[in-house]
Amino acid sequence: MKKVAMAVLGGTIAGALLTTQVAGPLIAQENARNANVYEQLDLFGDIFERVRAQYVEEVDSEKLIEAAINGMLTSLDPHSNYLAADDFSDMRVQTRGEFGGLGIEVTQEEGFIKVVSPMDDTPADEAGIEAGDFITHVDGESVLGLTLDAAVDKMRGPVGSEIIITVVREGVADPFDVSIIRDTIKLTAVRSRAVGKTVVLRITTFNDQTYSGLEENLKKEVEALGGIDNVDGFVVDLRNNPGGLLTQAIKVSDAFLETGEIVSTRGRGANDGERTNATPGDLTQGKPIVVLVNGGSASASEIVSGALQDHRRAIVVGTKTFGKGSVQTIIPLRGDGAMRLTTARYYTPSGRSIQALGVMPDIVVNQPPRDPNAEAKPEDETSAARRQTSEADLRGVLSNDSMTEDERKLLEEERARAEETAKLRDEDYQLAYAVDIIHGLAVVAVKP
Repeated sequence: MKKVAMAVLGGTIAGALLTTQVAGPLIAQENARNANVYEQLDLFGDIFERVRAQYVEEVDSEKLIEAAINGMLTSLDPHSNYLAADDFSDMRVQTRGEFGGLGIEVTQEEGFIKVVSPMDDTPADEAGIEAGDFITHVDGESVLGLTLDAAVDKMRGPVGSEIIITVVREGVADPFDVSIIRDTIKLTAVRSRAVGKTVVLRITTFNDQTYSGLEENLKKEVEALGGIDNVDGFVVDLRNNPGGLLTQAIKVSDAFLETGEIVSTRGRGANDGERTNATPGDLTQGKPIVVLVNGGSASASEIVSGALQDHRRAIVVGTKTFGKGSVQTIIPLRGDGAMRLTTARYYTPSGRSIQALGVMPDIVVNQPPRDPNAEAKPEDETSAARRQTSEADLRGVLSNDSMTEDERKLLEEERARAEETAKLRDEDYQLAYAVDIIHGLAVVAVKP
């Protein structure tokens, strides 16, 4: 019994010695790291005091500290930054869908401001600003070297005032100036239309109104077509949608999925991950879906398109998306400010990260460049004469006796839809392509 007791005691002593031997260096390393951090903070304090006391002009201490904080955050990645009280207030207004400005979502690349996407029916959109444009000057002043917030501040101004931005665009040899009149931006999160028997749902942003707007517009268009049985399918247009609220992206994805994972997020710690799954209920009742994307489709748009693509619930058409696969958390701070901090990466249901890669469409379709000088010309007699004629155009043509009146009516409706799509092709080639896919799937699905 004594031998057992001694063995246990000896093991305890050996374990204590081992713990001391291992923990000792770890504690020393941690103390050294902390000491180094305190030395750096002391260095920051010294520099701050020197600047306050010796800079050539008197400086605002509060702005100096804010600049230091913002510099620390922006050094992490392009999407982390400090929001002063006014900026934090503006951001909360934007997520509610109305704010003042030009109507562009921007990021920073190589020192210049890059347009992620222009928002529909805004001054920037009407002025012809495109996703991928670089803004190099604002009212003649270079933005090179400015922080993103500082450059955005230069573009802000009173509603009704003019701003001239200098744009560099791929494929255009020289920079050019664009004049824009600032206005109040009222974002309609979802708009809809019917092209033949296809319902087109245009989602411009992911704010507080997005899911409710989607549900309302989808229901309205289905009712206008006489019920879901008369709908061939749906086009979800996410082009130039810069993203927004993660919660809304999840709701929109869930609107078209019955089961399965929508998105997962993984943070720094092992317990920081989260998975979100779809709940039963598909607003389209299983009808075919085509999702339209382009280089201006970012963040929340990529979550939706990636989820529907991975589940083979939709055909993704267009061009490669922006590639923003990170999640930012807004953390309120003292003094009514906040910081936007990147806290996780998100992954599509198949486990792929689209960070810096984007979502590649199933079918790549480029949008022909807009020609601002092109004008629609009325069809003259010569061009009308050149149109292809058919048997039906001949005088005294023999009638077709194999068709009933109902069949003839259906044929005329089909011809009208085809002509509408052909007309749409000149207006929006990518959208017309998507509508053609839906129509083709509907034709194949019809059982003889």
